[in-house]
Amino acid sequence: MSFSRINTSSATLTKNRTEESITPSSGMCVTCIDGCIGMCEIGKSAYRGHEVIYPQPFGVITTAAEKSYPVDYSHFNIMGTAAGAYGIEADSDKAIFPAVNLEVAIGHDQGIKFRLPWLISGIGSTNIAKNNWEGLAIGSALAGTGLTIGENVVGMDPEATFKKGNIVDTVDLKRRVKLYTDYQKDGYGAIIVQANLEDCRLKVHQYAIEKLGVKCVELKWGQGAKDIGGEVKIKDLKRAQMLQDRGYIVIPNPHDPNVIKAFERGTFKEFERHSRVGMVTEEGFAATIEGLRKAGAKYIFLKTGAYRPVDLARAIAFASKYKLDLLTVDAAGGGTGMSPWRMMNEWGIPPVELHTLTYQYAKHLAERGKYLPAISVNGGFTFEDQIFKALSMGAPFVKMVGMARAPIAAAMVGKTIGQTIEAQQVPVYIERFGNSKDEIFVTAGELRHELGNKEFERLPTGAIGLYTYYERLAQGLRQLMAGSRKFALQYMSRNDLAALTPEAARISGINYIMDVDKEEAAKILDF
Repeated sequence: MSFSRINTSSATLTKNRTEESITPSSGMCVTCIDGCIGMCEIGKSAYRGHEVIYPQPFGVITTAAEKSYPVDYSHFNIMGTAAGAYGIEADSDKAIFPAVNLEVAIGHDQGIKFRLPWLISGIGSTNIAKNNWEGLAIGSALAGTGLTIGENVVGMDPEATFKKGNIVDTVDLKRRVKLYTDYQKDGYGAIIVQANLEDCRLKVHQYAIEKLGVKCVELKWGQGAKDIGGEVKIKDLKRAQMLQDRGYIVIPNPHDPNVIKAFERGTFKEFERHSRVGMVTEEGFAATIEGLRKAGAKYIFLKTGAYRPVDLARAIAFASKYKLDLLTVDAAGGGTGMSPWRMMNEWGIPPVELHTLTYQYAKHLAERGKYLPAISVNGGFTFEDQIFKALSMGAPFVKMVGMARAPIAAAMVGKTIGQTIEAQQVPVYIERFGNSKDEIFVTAGELRHELGNKEFERLPTGAIGLYTYYERLAQGLRQLMAGSRKFALQYMSRNDLAALTPEAARISGINYIMDVDKEEAAKILDF
């Protein structure tokens, strides 16, 4: 069985000449012919070299791995029941799915309240984030969920000003925070500012806390898409030079006269900006946490990627020892920026395995009476069934899931629909619902009533798209939870799942479906 596709992908804009006859181990055409123009990844690499490492076209896409993992969340089914109820009276007139409570509170003082158990975790300096920020920020705020401003936003801001290497003022970060806080309702949700190694050097967290009033800050060790620092592509020479002057790794060297001539000739059209990899030590981590608390950080989060198990253990141990408020564990396979395509497919620990290890390590600490922060898990979640499974798999330690690509997709679609409404060119596929925001978006009436006519008309359709997508997820999750008779998140458990294969059961520790309720069923039958 082959789990990976090699040498051809829509992500790298490549394909095989003999699409029906491919050598499995190499991904090459069975007959590689002299005279081919090079449509496959090997061929394209022969004339574009390192450019083919990354998904294309940069700046208008998000990407995720094509690799089919041996075990994934589809290998588990949700267990419902016909009797009883948790969190509500076992009364058919009261135990209805709209009564399911999806609110979650996290933080050392339970002071962060979300209406829904998910957040967008880490959308940073890429164009795809910047160009859709209105929809993401406003939609998240209206829904009462969390949104994380990802790495390198300050360093990439051409209008940012610095003094002695520290940030003094920034247009982009202020805009991103304000778009969220202006629409935040009744204290629900949170805007989170993330910092990687480069951001920490620029004192981004201190600026966000002191100047912007941000209460939640997050340290970033990595992400599930790659095990190196963040990357973007730059089409402008002056901007590439500015970023190198600010301390980023930029290749090729934008100040080299020969590189400048090659760029002006059109030999290449994009520079690469890279972040450095961090070097985690407990001493350095402890000093950073102490510094953030002295600066006034009310809540401190940590996000880690799909590294080796020892790094996950280190992340959970540090989050416990230094009393963090949220730990996000991001599994292999997806990304919102410019992750190397083969790396995205072939490195790291996949979701089921990484989330199982997270549960095991958290349980180990809990059994020893250690403090545990709330935990969020990421791993390509898109719909309510996956959210249910992740919350159950990690119960009682996992309090929410993190998403990025799916919310961005919803915001982009909402934005695009708004553009077609303005141009009076609504596609036939959508026109069957109507030609206006009120007709097309099913939550429009609810939002218009809540915000008033004037405020509703100002809403970007990207925000309505995200809000409406979240509304679907919320109702779907409530239905699944009601079917399992769990009417609040704290009642969810690993017993709500069954593994469909012995291998899935062995890896996860979830009961194989033929072993579920075996003892209880025997007692009922022995009447």
